[in-house]
Amino acid sequence: MRFVSGGHTICGTMPSLKFDLPIVELPESESDPLAALRPANEETRQRKALPMTMAEARERGWDELDIVFVTGDAYIDHPSFASAILGRVLEAAGFRVGIVSQPDWHSCDAWRTFGKPRLFFAISAGNMDSMINHYTANRKVRNDDAYSPGGRIGLRPDRATLGYCQRAREAYPGVPVIAGGVEASLRRLAHYDYWSDKVRRSILLDAKADLVAFGMGEESILEIARRMAAGETVRDLRDMRGIAYVLGAKESEEKFGLSSSQQMTNDQRSTINDQFLRLPTFESVVADKPTFAEATKIIHNETNPYNAKPLVQFHDRQAVVCNAPRFPISQAAMDAIYDLPYTRKPHPSYREKIPAFEMIKDSVTIMRGCFGGCTFCSITTHQGRIIQSRSHDSVIGEIESMTRDPQFKGVISDIGGPTANMYEMRCTRPEVEEKCRRQSCVHPTICKLLGTDHKPLVKLMKDARETPGIKKVFVASGIRMDLARRSPEYMRDLVRHHVGGHLKVAPEHSDAGVLNLMRKPATDDFEKFADVFERESEKAGKKQFIIPYYIASHPGSDLNAMIDLALFLKRNGYRPDQVQDFIPAPFDVATAMYYTGIDPFTKKPVYVAQHLRDRKLQRALMQFFKPENYFEVRRALEQAGRQDLIGAGCDSLIPMNPPREALEKRRSDANLKFRGEYVHTIPPKGGSPSMGKSPKKQSRNKPGQGYRPGRRSASD
Repeated sequence: MRFVSGGHTICGTMPSLKFDLPIVELPESESDPLAALRPANEETRQRKALPMTMAEARERGWDELDIVFVTGDAYIDHPSFASAILGRVLEAAGFRVGIVSQPDWHSCDAWRTFGKPRLFFAISAGNMDSMINHYTANRKVRNDDAYSPGGRIGLRPDRATLGYCQRAREAYPGVPVIAGGVEASLRRLAHYDYWSDKVRRSILLDAKADLVAFGMGEESILEIARRMAAGETVRDLRDMRGIAYVLGAKESEEKFGLSSSQQMTNDQRSTINDQFLRLPTFESVVADKPTFAEATKIIHNETNPYNAKPLVQFHDRQAVVCNAPRFPISQAAMDAIYDLPYTRKPHPSYREKIPAFEMIKDSVTIMRGCFGGCTFCSITTHQGRIIQSRSHDSVIGEIESMTRDPQFKGVISDIGGPTANMYEMRCTRPEVEEKCRRQSCVHPTICKLLGTDHKPLVKLMKDARETPGIKKVFVASGIRMDLARRSPEYMRDLVRHHVGGHLKVAPEHSDAGVLNLMRKPATDDFEKFADVFERESEKAGKKQFIIPYYIASHPGSDLNAMIDLALFLKRNGYRPDQVQDFIPAPFDVATAMYYTGIDPFTKKPVYVAQHLRDRKLQRALMQFFKPENYFEVRRALEQAGRQDLIGAGCDSLIPMNPPREALEKRRSDANLKFRGEYVHTIPPKGGSPSMGKSPKKQSRNKPGQGYRPGRRSASD
């Protein structure tokens, strides 16, 4: 790949494309800067974690740092975590990098840990959006944080990107602040926020960041660092792909040649100077839900890096500019990134286990990206639709290095990525790929131009499990079942060698209408996959089971759809232990459906279960077999007019009379609801909720107070 900042040329089978932005030529030796990365010196070859204190930085001989990362996650030097990857990439390029992990945001002291960074602060809320990390679908505080030591909650603020950027400004005014990660990426334009139940403006305006680097950030952060080290300012970096920034009112008018009145009233799709594509204004998407749906459609139509135009969205008189996405990185670049000398362990300063690390410590990433385009998932939006795969030798080399660790038990917990079986799959017609605007390569049908050959993956899995020192290689990443069934060899090897008794898959629903809104295959696809899985397990002499995952309350899913799903589960003998409630994450197409009640692409109305009582009924239907759900299931069946499913019939979901456990739970819930509330109770000093003083709203920013059903609150 030939990379040129601000423009690009692709060498090989892909025809050259031109993008009309200012071009900054790079030396030929740096045409693929990531691919050229190597450990910076002998010290990094010894696999030391990046410094978290100035004392650790001085041990490396550093008295000043170039870049300081601030992250909402614990620092784990493993290639499954963004701060580790980006920090190692910069280190390999010769930059001095430090990590400020989960700082106390109540002051800016932690931001001064390393002194003033020479180049910039790099800010990220962590591997997850902080609001999804903090709250359940019912907006209750979660009990734990998988990315924190000991799983403790309260170690990062709500909307962490905002607080972290503002503290960086306070600590060292004038130092550039670059925001990135999932939270910043998916909030770079006006977006619906589920937790405040409103449309919020671009995170750039609230966080006061100079730039947001969206998507996967290795190339972006390396280019930012090199250009700033060469003397360029953050204003000079506005020509970069994968960058969003905000202009002042005067500069917005000068750049786009529009008066303030035009900016406020013109809500139609239009182009500016034949280069930028204009989105409906922030004010218009707040005022009108169909306009919000239209903006969502435009944004998602401009995600193919080979044909996407930069987007402009006015917020009052200020323009938020979102450049086109970066191009997928080369296989050589992928290899270089994952071959860097990670310790594959948490920083030595941690004394408690970090749940996320315990889950992925023995996993191996083989690819990134997803062309599934599921409307409820952010992976395609963040990582891109084009699959980027590591080479066979790079993956096997990482596995061999794992076997040299005396603590490694010989079991690889997962070999995969966003999906388990899209390795080395790509469009077979690059000239078509450069023009394609399909939201999914596999929905409503698998594109005939998509390469779906599983042979490279089958060979990789075989060589992985036959590597000396390896006892077992499991597949825990999601399997795209419609693709897997196209390869009998893959199915046979998967079932015989890579399943530990249970295989988790995600059909998500059984209703055709809901599945279509999700961009998922029809139910019969799952049934055919399950049949093949069962046959292959019998041939292998193994007793293995499929564990399907489903989503409750997804847009389009009403009570009738959930009742059909419950019947499907009963008829097939599935009893889900876990139920995933739909959470409207920023930027997702399904989130636009939830907020507007409209499919952004067809403009047809979509049913949405917005009230908590409706969501509880849907969740209960999925676990109809649990006695404690009896009364919710009965209420749902009666509300839908399906009393025929109450009784002793073969399709009945619940019996006519409530079981003892259901009665006990109802009695327990009633006791909890009215505990301590008696007529003669004397309120404490200062009053009580019943005396006109409102109770404090439950806050995620108070450490140690989580939500636990049935638990007496801290105030009792």
